[in-house]
Amino acid sequence: MATSELPRIDVLGVKVSAISMSQAIRFIDVVIAESQRTYVCVTGVHGVMECQRDEDLLRIHNSAGLVTPDGMPLVWLGRTAGMRHMQRVYGPDLMLAMCSRSLETGYRHFFYGGGPGVAQLLAERLRQRFPGLQVVGTYTPPFRPLEQREEEELIRWVSETRPDVMWVGLSTPKQEKFMGAMVGRLPVPVMVGVGAAFDFHAGTKPQAPVWMQRSGLEWVFRMATEPRRLALRYLRNNPAFVVLALAQQLGLKRFGVEAVSGR
Repeated sequence: MATSELPRIDVLGVKVSAISMSQAIRFIDVVIAESQRTYVCVTGVHGVMECQRDEDLLRIHNSAGLVTPDGMPLVWLGRTAGMRHMQRVYGPDLMLAMCSRSLETGYRHFFYGGGPGVAQLLAERLRQRFPGLQVVGTYTPPFRPLEQREEEELIRWVSETRPDVMWVGLSTPKQEKFMGAMVGRLPVPVMVGVGAAFDFHAGTKPQAPVWMQRSGLEWVFRMATEPRRLALRYLRNNPAFVVLALAQQLGLKRFGVEAVSGR
């Protein structure tokens, strides 16, 4: 399944893959089978809005093997554009689906990110949930960017452990910039940026009820549980997204690299 075979929709200049969960899993299967090197951006409203302010981040998204629709607003826009099959491909659900798939295929997993001890706890919880799951490494990076020596150590470690999937949990835009910078250097077929999935599945943060996820209200739950960290993000991004998406639908505004860079 070549990347070009998967349709994408333009959401404020971000080319979001119009896919279902099963299509995302099949794409990763092919990438691993062919020993490609690519990455997957799991993106919702926050990621799309960050791309409006950062040309490099927009380029990283549009160079990804997949940009999965992590939020229901992206799914609704896709369906409005005629992609009736489009489903939410939510990072935490994608992680669980791939862990389940790995019990059949033997895929090897590496967890990069999270706060102190979170990646290790995540690995333990997933091994308990999926007996036989192969976790070949965990790495908790410093809050700052990696130094050259640390990058070289990481590359060496990944080379030795030979994972098929590296899960990256650094939050947006850190995880996307990490994947964009390291995709040609780390010997792993696919990196997947899943942000808060590390905390959710490690049990260090609560996850919104399914009904809130499906109705596009997960942001309300997350803002209520982490108001100091997330309130400003949601109160700034969500109304702006609605206005800009409407402007795009009506043909009143152009989006993309040229718009971000002001050209």
